[in-house]
Amino acid sequence: MVEERRTIYLVDDNTTNLTLGKNTLVKYYKVFTMNSGASLLKSLEKSIPDLILLDVEMPDMNGYEVIKIIKSKRETKDIPVIFLTAKIDGDSELEGLSLGAIDYITKPFSPSLLLKRIETHLKLVNYNKHLQTMVTAKTKSVLELQNAILKAMAELVESRDDITGKHIERTQNYLALLIGALLMRGLFTEEMQNWNIGLVLQSSQLHDVGKIAVKDEILKKNGKLTEEEFAEIKKHPLCGEEFIDKIKRNTTDHEFLKHAKIFAATHHEKWDGSGYPRGLKGKDIPLQGRLMAIADVYDALVSDRPYKKAFPHEEAVKIISDGSGTHFDPDLVNVFLEISDKFNKVTNSFGLQ
Repeated sequence: MVEERRTIYLVDDNTTNLTLGKNTLVKYYKVFTMNSGASLLKSLEKSIPDLILLDVEMPDMNGYEVIKIIKSKRETKDIPVIFLTAKIDGDSELEGLSLGAIDYITKPFSPSLLLKRIETHLKLVNYNKHLQTMVTAKTKSVLELQNAILKAMAELVESRDDITGKHIERTQNYLALLIGALLMRGLFTEEMQNWNIGLVLQSSQLHDVGKIAVKDEILKKNGKLTEEEFAEIKKHPLCGEEFIDKIKRNTTDHEFLKHAKIFAATHHEKWDGSGYPRGLKGKDIPLQGRLMAIADVYDALVSDRPYKKAFPHEEAVKIISDGSGTHFDPDLVNVFLEISDKFNKVTNSFGLQ
């Protein structure tokens, strides 16, 4: 199979230079010549070349001005640019390279040198693209492994607390709805500005990981818990926090675990300070915990438990609404009420209602 020839844009206001350059390159590349920076920029709106040879000294718009525009646009910033110029001083070369050019060739140029420089840079571009593909594939593989381990851990928690069924998966869906609604409304943008939403949602699966430390006879008790048993259950947020801390000490990837730790430690805190384990109040409770409080309670309400039957969706919505300002962040409750029908669709998709 014959490899398709690469495309080069040659830009120079001198017709002789354009002719010489094209004659040098046309045997090996697809060459398109332009006599100004403006014509280059217009051509870039239609197609992207593999490399640009750009003259520095041109009227109206010089090469430095043109490359600034090229490097400022997402569509064109990665195109390799080689400057062609009669200037031979170091300052000019430094300026060109600092603006993003990959090389600086003085005119009049040697045809063989020009070909070799272009060949070298295109090979380097190929190598970098291949390397980026490998890195992307490796990152995807690592993320898939991380997700598989995370899912297995979450399922382990659910297998011990089997009365809740797909609780972890459902709460993750509810969180996605809430976060999406906040983003659409431009709410809590400061608190979420550095969030990787995908990581946040994945890490939420560990919010109940501390239940691993709770005894089976308490976790699976078929009936209402005693005060002593409930006190044991209330330890699971701190157990989860400690568990995730142990993982953090043995890894450098803390972003995912940072969110997981917050979810585990704060999802039972209440807006009025009456929650556990630390009795945090209002916005002292991280946003992750305030969000999970709604998702977690809603799911508990619409699910069967040993001590109660599942509430209808409408009654669950009323209970959360009544808890605004006491159990839950009022602003989050307002958003929840606007999208509660979507929560109901998730519930129905899991066969709960």
